[in-house]
Amino acid sequence: MSNQFTNTASSTMAQLINRSEKELTESFAAIDAIAMTNQEKVLRSFAKNRLTEEFFAERTGYGIDDTGREAIDRIFADAFGCEACAVRMQMVSGTHAIACALFGNLKPGDKMVSLTGKPYDTLNQVIGHTTHGVGSLHSYQVQYQELDLTGLLKNNCQDAELDAALAPALAQGNAARLYHIQKSRGYSMTRPTLSNTQIQRLVQAVRRVDSGAIIFVDNCYGEFVEDCEPVAIGADLMAGSLIKNPGGGLALTGGYVAGRQDLVDNALIRLTAPGIGGHLGVTFNQNRLVLQGLFLAPAVVAGAVKGAMLAASVFAQLGLKVSPGPDESRYDIIQAIEFGERQRLINFCRALQSFSPVNSHVAPEPSGMPGYEDQVIMAGGSFVEGATIELSADGPLRPPFAVYLQGGLSYLHVKSALLGALNLSQSGETPFF
Repeated sequence: MSNQFTNTASSTMAQLINRSEKELTESFAAIDAIAMTNQEKVLRSFAKNRLTEEFFAERTGYGIDDTGREAIDRIFADAFGCEACAVRMQMVSGTHAIACALFGNLKPGDKMVSLTGKPYDTLNQVIGHTTHGVGSLHSYQVQYQELDLTGLLKNNCQDAELDAALAPALAQGNAARLYHIQKSRGYSMTRPTLSNTQIQRLVQAVRRVDSGAIIFVDNCYGEFVEDCEPVAIGADLMAGSLIKNPGGGLALTGGYVAGRQDLVDNALIRLTAPGIGGHLGVTFNQNRLVLQGLFLAPAVVAGAVKGAMLAASVFAQLGLKVSPGPDESRYDIIQAIEFGERQRLINFCRALQSFSPVNSHVAPEPSGMPGYEDQVIMAGGSFVEGATIELSADGPLRPPFAVYLQGGLSYLHVKSALLGALNLSQSGETPFF
């Protein structure tokens, strides 16, 4: 596969991208304003907690009274606008962080209700509602119920309609212990990503009918896209991955759980053990990278959002279905693009891979992935394996054969990679449009 960059780019594709950029000028300015708000928030959290070089020091063994780990937790909590946060390298993914939050705060006989329909693919086995595997919530006798209120929110329904839609969760006097909200779209062209305003409406609706329940938000891909986080507007708990938005491209691994102190503590007990909780656990000399990544995160996320908008504009002009549209408001970093055919989806991922900084010579192949129900193809020549804040694209090999494009450590990388991939398609070498 050839790998020709912008200096030999097709003038047609270059003109298409330049035209799209001009049309997005006002939208880009709005993204920059949000990034500025978030950057100031992060800076204030660093200053408030008196970040100093001593917090970068390596600890070994148990990590008892690790001042660096404790400082990171406080800084993230302040940046997110909540009472407590646990940032841990021992959390291997966003799914693991979510699982700790769920298992730590649900016990046998409790009920969990998803308010946003079927969760992201990797949570299916955690919940166990389709495959009743060993170690799932189902195997621990946690009940599960699904409601999908995203359509009502999208249509700006009245409060009374939301309240009525929650009624099945309260049937037979079996109220939920925990309500689950997924902010991002997951692998769906039709399910909208929720804004924090919409999440706040769900929170308020739950409070009206079930004031004692825990409201949990899967915040993956959403951090710093808006000017606040779900725990700052009423959610009790949220979780995500450090190799997505909040790690700024520098965190090597890890996840976080943030929100109410008692709920965060419960998640940490699940991560470690009763009596240990969050008191132990070294950060493997990653403190500086985690904090520097958080410092960069508002700017990196803004670049990724701009890149997603550019992709939406370009592919819409090429006649492909995109979601969200180029002019729609953004609440996460994901851009869905529907190719309609298996091979075109594969070709796009291969073309994008060839403009990655790492493994550009590798051609991705569809394969099974742990936690996914279908074969998945993934393009992502990233410095950190699986880091979706770096430019990547993936999608399940099932209709409508859509790709989910996200990330970009710099807007310039997204722009150059799009241009290169478009040229490969136009040349007929790896056609996807």
